[in-house]
Order: sequence, then C-alpha cells, then structure tokens
Amino acid sequence: MTRVLLVDDHPLVRAGLATLIGSTDDLDLIGEAAGGEQAVTMTTEHEPDVVLMDLSMPGIDGVEATRRILALRPQTHVVVLTSFQDQARVADALAAGAVGYLLKDCDPRDVLSAIRSAAQGHAPLDPRVARALLPSVTPKVGDGLSVRETQVLRLVAKGLPNKQIGRALGISERTVKVHVGHLFRRLGVADRTSAAMWARDNLPPEPTESD
Repeated sequence: MTRVLLVDDHPLVRAGLATLIGSTDDLDLIGEAAGGEQAVTMTTEHEPDVVLMDLSMPGIDGVEATRRILALRPQTHVVVLTSFQDQARVADALAAGAVGYLLKDCDPRDVLSAIRSAAQGHAPLDPRVARALLPSVTPKVGDGLSVRETQVLRLVAKGLPNKQIGRALGISERTVKVHVGHLFRRLGVADRTSAAMWARDNLPPEPTESD
C-alpha cells in the first residue's frame, strides 16, 4: 500500500480527492492537512510515501511546505496538484524538491497514476506544464547543445538507459550521466520523458544513410 497525505485548504477539494483515493485498493489515505504547517507536522507523525500538495494556501504555502517536508523526510515524494501552471511557480516547486506537478483540471485517473508513479520513483509532469516551461528556458536547436549532447538526447528520446547510451557512443556510463544532467538543466526539464518530448518537438530528423 502507498501511504498518501492530502494537503489542500479547500474542504470540498479535499473531500473529492479523499473519495477518489479511497476508491482504490493500493492507495491508503493516512491523513488530510488544511495548510502547509499542518502538512509538515502530519508528515513527521504519519510518514507518508507520497504527499499530494496544493500550492496556494494561507500561512506556509505549498512550496515552503515541500521544502520543509523533504528536509525532515527526504524519502517522501511530493506531487503538486494546483491550478497554477506559470513557469515561475512550476520552477519554484521543482526547486523545492517536488517530483511531480499536476493541474487540478486533469483527469482524476491522472491523479491516481501520478501518485503511483511518484511512489515508484518517477517524476509525473503534466504535459501542459512541460510546455509552459520550455519556451522561456530552452535553447534553440543548435544553440548551446554540443554534437555529443545532441547524440545523447536522441538516444534518451528512444528510451535507452545510460548504460546502453554509453555503449552506443563509446563513452562511460558516468559521462552519459553528466551529459544527461546538463541536458536537463539546459532544457528546463526534470525527467527523461520531458526531455524526450522536447527532442521530438525540436530536434530535426536524424540523417539516413542515403542522405
């Protein structure tokens, strides 16, 4: 069972999410917090696997609550669920340590999927949020990306793990990891799925042998 703490200052929203989470067999709602300070306290008391976190709340907001929660319990995964998709809020939440970011008008099934994904160590990110991040922080194609980084990015987009990328390019797995980390920062993304989306939308087609 994945232990979930729900954080939102609106009772109606909490009630709806509690019903949603309660309808599953693999998610256990261990508590509901109406604000950031209460969320921090309940995290230390109940040790949730995943915290579903609102951002805009009186007192301690979701960003600061996320920062404090992870300072006390780094193994907890925070997934933001909010109405805000502007670049600044997304960046602040991810910088605070949130692993996922969803919008409140998403499909309820996406919320459950994100909780499960975060519990497994993945980084669920609403595609609309990824698109909101990219325009202001990503380089233009060929601007700042080396030939090697472009090669690594293409292989990441194909779903290859670092070890296989290293074998394909004749470099060490450690070097691949460095390239991937640099690519994430350059592209303004937090996970390989978002990097693959950027590559799909921005990189030109690979040249073929006939070219």
